[in-house]
Amino acid sequence: MSEEFVLLEPEDQPGDEWEELDVSDTEADRIARRQDREFSEFRERVKDTEQFKLQESVFDDATLAAVYKLVQDGYVDAFGGPVSTGKEASVFEALGGEAGERPEPGSAAAADEHAREVAVKVYRINSSNFRQMRDYLEGDPRFEGIANDKKAVVLAWTKKEFANLKRARKAGVRVPEPIAVQRNVLVMELVGHAEERARRLSEVDVENPETAYEVVREYMRRLYRAGLIHGDLSEYNMIIHDGELVVIDMGQAVTVHHPNAGEFLDRDCENVATFFTRQGIEVDPEDLRAYVTEPEPDPTGEPEGASERGSDE
Repeated sequence: MSEEFVLLEPEDQPGDEWEELDVSDTEADRIARRQDREFSEFRERVKDTEQFKLQESVFDDATLAAVYKLVQDGYVDAFGGPVSTGKEASVFEALGGEAGERPEPGSAAAADEHAREVAVKVYRINSSNFRQMRDYLEGDPRFEGIANDKKAVVLAWTKKEFANLKRARKAGVRVPEPIAVQRNVLVMELVGHAEERARRLSEVDVENPETAYEVVREYMRRLYRAGLIHGDLSEYNMIIHDGELVVIDMGQAVTVHHPNAGEFLDRDCENVATFFTRQGIEVDPEDLRAYVTEPEPDPTGEPEGASERGSDE
């Protein structure tokens, strides 16, 4: 196979070594240099802390850049210690900044450190369970066409948890309030305090299991009607604080259109039924599933199909 290659014609005046080039600083150059310098100082400051030395595997340069952006944008003022540490993610307490509807600096609420506390969840890109995450992401119409590499999956997972939390709260489900997301870092409401950690349902004696069950099944129904299934609901992913039951770990929650949605819902119902049966109340997972998936009542108050029948008469 032969190909023809065409040479470009030279310009009449191609220039010479005496051609003047503008190498003066622009405002963009100065801003970029300042940002690089500030990030370098931030990285060195963080790496000098005891917290970083204990959690060095969490804070790679990409994660530090994400945290730095959240600091610059006013979502985080200062880091504290870890609230929980897992294989895939670590959660840290932090002081929230003025962004994200945190208390205004100088206000009475801002002077109360507890009122300013937030949780910062950092997903580890290198050690996250890439294959398991893909199982939950594939089939979710919100994440079609996601690249098949670990970094892309973890970043999508973090955005997914943020989106799921927003949708759950809008549906009236008590979950931590999502505040901001940046790459593999999620800022959200801290339920409880580091010195008064909210307890998982598995860690407490449930004084009124009937009421707790009513709350859990209602939250499951509200999630379902909002188009979501938790996918890993159990006594280990619900916490109790100040008399409130809070659903956590919404990263794996899938839409009802996910190909495995039915399987995930069955598993949630089995887990919840098993736990509350151990608490002394009989819960049938099939009955729970029927309650969760019951169609929402017609807002007009008419029985289902009534309007269609009326139009035919």
